[in-house]
Amino acid sequence: MRNNKDNKRRLIKILAVILFILVAGWIISWIPGTTELEIVPEGNVRCVLITDLHSCYYGKDMKTLVKMVDKQDPDIIFLSGDIFDDKIPDDNTKDFLEQIAGKYICFYVTGNHEYWSGRVDEMCSYVDSLGITVLRGECSAIEVNGKIIDVCGVDDPTYMADAAWKSQLEVAWEGTTEEHYKILLSHRPEKVEEYEEYDFDLILTGHAHGGQIMIPFLNRGLLAPDQWLFPKYVNGIYEISNGSQMIVSRGLARESTPLPRYFNNPEMIVFNI
Repeated sequence: MRNNKDNKRRLIKILAVILFILVAGWIISWIPGTTELEIVPEGNVRCVLITDLHSCYYGKDMKTLVKMVDKQDPDIIFLSGDIFDDKIPDDNTKDFLEQIAGKYICFYVTGNHEYWSGRVDEMCSYVDSLGITVLRGECSAIEVNGKIIDVCGVDDPTYMADAAWKSQLEVAWEGTTEEHYKILLSHRPEKVEEYEEYDFDLILTGHAHGGQIMIPFLNRGLLAPDQWLFPKYVNGIYEISNGSQMIVSRGLARESTPLPRYFNNPEMIVFNI
């Protein structure tokens, strides 16, 4: 009889630990954080990468996210798609963009949810009206702190023929200059084979949401759109075969996702070039 009671207690403790881990993983996955990545250790151009906001709520007037950005005092903000959502109203996104647009140099490309909304051109026009540079198969050269940077960007390939998307990438690349530092802003990390055809120094992406459920200690996710089970590109820096570095942000999506995030807190990425 005593053994049965001991076994029951042991089982209850095990279940309590499992429940605690699940609840902790879920809570962590609602707390936004800042991730600093080392790209150019002595670089003097401070950059912020924001992806997959999906118009999610980050405090009244989006002040939580705005304060995260302001704390870094970036020279450039890169907005790598799905900043808007196709179901959640635009209010939170607009509140955020209107506060950063007047203070920082910003670049924006579309994601699949902007296309799914059926209002992608309207959204791009709005972003452009704020003075944020919208890149749709284009390259923009800017000088920051004495450095000239070529920033290229492509639309999300949703509803685009493969040839049309590759044409955008080619046209953007043709706008670069060999001696400049060259960045590609794109929503999709899984397009590695296409990126390998060009010598961008840095590629900035999102879309994967960190694999939704991060596998602790392995830097691998469980499931990501267009990569599916155990996706390869979900979080951090990857060096692809041509020597380019690719950053994949876990993004900032929270209430917009059909599956909850686990062990996968939303992030804003910071780096120097």
